[in-house]
Amino acid sequence: MSEFGPAENFFHKRIGPEPYPVFNSPDELTRNWGRKWGRVDEYSTLRTVLVRQPNVGMGDIREDAWSDSAQALVDPNGFWYYKRKTPPNMERVMAQHQGLCDALESEGVEVVVAPDLPRMYTKSVYARDPLLTVPGGAIIGRLAPRMRRGEEASMTQTVAALGMPILGTITGAGMVEGGSFMMLRPDLAAYGTSIRCNIEGADQLESLLKPLGIQLIKVPLPGYTIHIDGQFMVLNDHTVMANVHRLPYEFLAQLEELGFDILFPHPDEQNACNSLTVKPGKIIMASIYPKTAEMLSKRGFDMVVIDYDEIIHNGGNIHCSTMELVRDW
Repeated sequence: MSEFGPAENFFHKRIGPEPYPVFNSPDELTRNWGRKWGRVDEYSTLRTVLVRQPNVGMGDIREDAWSDSAQALVDPNGFWYYKRKTPPNMERVMAQHQGLCDALESEGVEVVVAPDLPRMYTKSVYARDPLLTVPGGAIIGRLAPRMRRGEEASMTQTVAALGMPILGTITGAGMVEGGSFMMLRPDLAAYGTSIRCNIEGADQLESLLKPLGIQLIKVPLPGYTIHIDGQFMVLNDHTVMANVHRLPYEFLAQLEELGFDILFPHPDEQNACNSLTVKPGKIIMASIYPKTAEMLSKRGFDMVVIDYDEIIHNGGNIHCSTMELVRDW
């Protein structure tokens, strides 16, 4: 005992450190951060989503920049590419993105629009890539292409201004993009390593997930595949859709061991995997994948089909264009 009396007299001990309940427990989040931020899966009801309007710089894409070898219009200065011989119709681009926002809002989803960026950021419509969300908040990534560096700061400012916790930031030589991250269940996630998402970034991500009790499956993607969400999506708690020829067998076997049934998109519509589940059993998908939409509809899924082809030719799809800020836990 101290000469000043028992330890209980010290006010620091009386108010006491309280490590439990943990940071991302629902009561703690609601009390200290206003709401249950983040998500524990890919299919529960979506409440708040982050998007960014297509950048006006897409209007700089020129028809004379066609490359036969790349099969795309490619900027010699490295600020854009477009996977069609004709440039985007900007009126259609804006209308189709508005159509996505309208579809989300019609499902009761709050749509948060990040600020516009300078016209050099021609890929910034793909709001998923600069960050990822997990139970309790956001992890800020580090984009691989020089043409996109700087989007991370804008997204950090946007979500922080909403009151969302920032749980970490990828630093050093790590490269992490949100399009390669999937929550399989509350304690398990998958992350695709690739030309755009390196092992150093995956290791940093793994260390940030550990305190949240989330194990990370690292999935080496083949060839020049960049993101796992182009090849794979979680439809519900027991079903996924995957391009099985573009994923490692070991990962597919893990999915089956976890109890997932694996469906396949139509062979001519492989990019249909890059769609968005807005609530259990309900999916927003681009209209250029009618056969896959029909297959899922026959299996009991409610399909919301929208036009999105002008934006898809820019290098990303509906899933790429959205980032969940809040899903029901």
